[in-house]
Amino acid sequence: MVEKTYPMTLEGKKKIEAELEELKVNKRAEIIERIKIARSFGDLSENSEYESAKDEQAFVEGRISTLENMIRFAEIIDDKNVAADEVTLGRTVTFNELPDGPEEAYTIVGSAEADPMEYKISNDSPMAKALLGHKVGDKVTIETPGGSFDVEITKVAKA
Repeated sequence: MVEKTYPMTLEGKKKIEAELEELKVNKRAEIIERIKIARSFGDLSENSEYESAKDEQAFVEGRISTLENMIRFAEIIDDKNVAADEVTLGRTVTFNELPDGPEEAYTIVGSAEADPMEYKISNDSPMAKALLGHKVGDKVTIETPGGSFDVEITKVAKA
């Protein structure tokens, strides 16, 4: 069975490692303390504090497992052999929606570090899939669930 790899930047991997450390060191201890306090309230069958703490514990342990897996199978993006003006993972692409839309810029990252609020889009997204491999000056049609639109790439830079 082939394990899924998680393409990411070195910065993204460090961010995931920091989150994992926080969960293991601080959050686990905090939840254990909450469970201990909730147990002292007596009957566990009707103890909402205990149930809440156990639910949070299950969530945190699941997240820890997910992060450990992402780190184990991380594939650090290496763009040394890619032209400087080519769209690839780890680069920020700037484009204008045609015919006269505003300029937009997004950094293309692996799904593990995607954060649309910070303009970091997953390489699995329709927009990134359409842009990958293109260069400055290329006109690209982006197909999304909401419809298609055309853009012209104006700049590509290392993130």
